[in-house]
Amino acid sequence: MNAQALRPAWLAARPIAHRGLHDRAAGRIENSASAARAAVDQGFAIECDVQLSADGEAMVFHDFRLDRLTGESGPVRARRAAALSQIVLTGSPDFIPTLPAFLGLIGGRVPLVVEIKSAFDGDFRLARRSAEIVAASNAPVAIKSFDPAVIAHLRENRATLGLENTPLGIVAEADYSHGEWAALPKATQVDLANFLHFERSRPDFLSWSVRNLPHPTPYLCRTALGLPVMSWTVCTSEQRALAALWADQMVFEGFVP
Repeated sequence: MNAQALRPAWLAARPIAHRGLHDRAAGRIENSASAARAAVDQGFAIECDVQLSADGEAMVFHDFRLDRLTGESGPVRARRAAALSQIVLTGSPDFIPTLPAFLGLIGGRVPLVVEIKSAFDGDFRLARRSAEIVAASNAPVAIKSFDPAVIAHLRENRATLGLENTPLGIVAEADYSHGEWAALPKATQVDLANFLHFERSRPDFLSWSVRNLPHPTPYLCRTALGLPVMSWTVCTSEQRALAALWADQMVFEGFVP
């Protein structure tokens, strides 16, 4: 049993809006202030992503590059936070928010799940800055990452980072031989796909791909270890049914539950 796991009730109490309750047609872009407000207004928990700025700030933005979601191009981490905060999200009135600003906007009214993006390069600056921000907040916040090294680092330094009451989770799926994952070393792909990092990461919860349900990993995490399992990203009624059967909560987008 993962005896030290944190399992606050709020972690799975409400459906989690993937990158906020975004709707491009309505001018609410993913990870924007407008998407966050819409989720808060309907009482949904929020999942957001963070990237590192050139001067070490945690920016609420999914991609490593600016190209897809803004009129700018190039890596997010090549620009300072002040400059990034002046970049408009295409199709909306919103700018790229910092994590402190995003947390301030939510104001603890709903839980926030912060996903730390990682290049799997052993750079923990973003993880530590995110921890600093979360520790200074009294809001219900959880931290997760695809990178077990990030979660292991935060767990190992939990007391000094002030994360004693912050759940730390792993985002995972069953196969890492596709897309951008294919660039990872084969040994890393095997480690991730088979959850071989468990003794290092010792997550408090699991965020698992709905495309890979049912699967032994989330099943054993729930039944043998008692870990909460959230399933991402639920977009259809069929996926919602799978999440309801095999997970404790869903990370959803494209509809309002």
